[in-house]
Amino acid sequence: MLRIHFTHEDLTRVRIARAPDPLAESMLSLSLVQARDVGGVALEGWRSRTRRSIRPEQRVLFDLATPGGAVEAAEALLHAGSHTLPESLEQTWSLPGRQWIAEQRTLSGTRPRAPRWVHELHRGDREWRELVDRRLREYHAFAVAPYWSQLLAAAHTDRARRAALVADLGLDGLFDSLHPGIRWRSPVLTLSSPVDTDLRLRGAGVMLVPTFFWPEPLALTDNRGLDHPLVLHYPLAPDLATYRAIWSRAAPDGPDGALVALLGTTRARTLRAAADPAGTAELARRTGTSPATASHHTTVLRAAGLLTTERTGPSVRHALTPLGQALLDDRVPDGPRQKGDASRVSGPPAPRPDPTPRSAP
Repeated sequence: MLRIHFTHEDLTRVRIARAPDPLAESMLSLSLVQARDVGGVALEGWRSRTRRSIRPEQRVLFDLATPGGAVEAAEALLHAGSHTLPESLEQTWSLPGRQWIAEQRTLSGTRPRAPRWVHELHRGDREWRELVDRRLREYHAFAVAPYWSQLLAAAHTDRARRAALVADLGLDGLFDSLHPGIRWRSPVLTLSSPVDTDLRLRGAGVMLVPTFFWPEPLALTDNRGLDHPLVLHYPLAPDLATYRAIWSRAAPDGPDGALVALLGTTRARTLRAAADPAGTAELARRTGTSPATASHHTTVLRAAGLLTTERTGPSVRHALTPLGQALLDDRVPDGPRQKGDASRVSGPPAPRPDPTPRSAP
C-alpha cells in the first residue's frame, strides 16, 4: 500500500485542477492504447479506432509511454498543467536542465533498458525534442482532440460536484469520493500499491487532477522538489454513461454511432443483436461473426453488466440487462450508483498500475 501522510498545512492546500492537462492525457492515452486489458469495454471502441489511425512513424512515442502508464513515463510530460497542448509542450521543453537530469536518473531505475534516444531526449537533444514535439501534436490531433470539448465539460461538472461535497461533507467526503481504490482515514490517504511505502507531504499539499485516459488513480511527486504538491490523478469517468456522453459528439455517423464509439463496431452489433434473447450461435449469425468471436464479445459485455447469460444444459441464452437496454435506448437508468452497480466500468480484471510516487523517500 502507498500511505500519504497529511499535516494540517497539507489539508489547507488541497486543490482540484480545473481540467485535465492535454499533454498528460496524450501520454496516458498512449499507454492505454497499448494496454489492452486496462479500461474494460468503455474504452475498447476508442482503442480500436486509435490503433488503426497510428502511422508507423508515430510508434516511436510508444518508447516514451509504455503500457505501464505513468509509472514508466517521464514526469516532465505529465506535470505541465496548461490548457492547450502547445502551452503544455512549451512549458515542458523549457524546464531547467537539472530537472531533466533528475528525470533521467529516475528513468534509469524504472526503465534500465529504455532506448538510447529516450536518454538523449532527457539530455536535451534538440533533434529528438523537435521530433517528439511533432509526433505528439500529430497523435493528439486524432486521439484526444476530437473529444476535448466533451472532456472539459465533464471536468467542469465533476469539479462543481466535488466542491459541493467539500461544502457538505468536508475533505472526508471529497477524498472518499475519488475512487474505490482510495481510502481516507485522517490524516492518511491510502492507495493500492505492490510496494509498501509511506510518503510525508510536509506541507506541500495535493493537486487533484481529473484524468480520462487512465481508469486508475495515479500519484506522482514532482522532481522539482518536495516543496511542490503531490499530483494525484483520479478517474474522471466513473460509469458507462459518462463515457458515452464524452464519445457521443465525435461518434461515427449512423443510428448507433455513439454506441459504436463506446463499444466498438462488433460489440455494438452484438449488443443490438441481443435485444432479442438468443444463443451464441444465433448471435454469431446475426452479427456475421464466428461463434468463437460472438462468445468472446458476449463475455466482455456480460462482465460490463450489459448482458446476462443463462445456461440450460449445453445451451446458453444471452439477454440484455436494464443497463444494456438503456444504452440501446440512448438513456441512462435513474438513481444513485452503488459501489457494486453494474453501470460502473468493468471488464476483464485489469492489472493495477503501480501508483507509487517515484520520488518517494
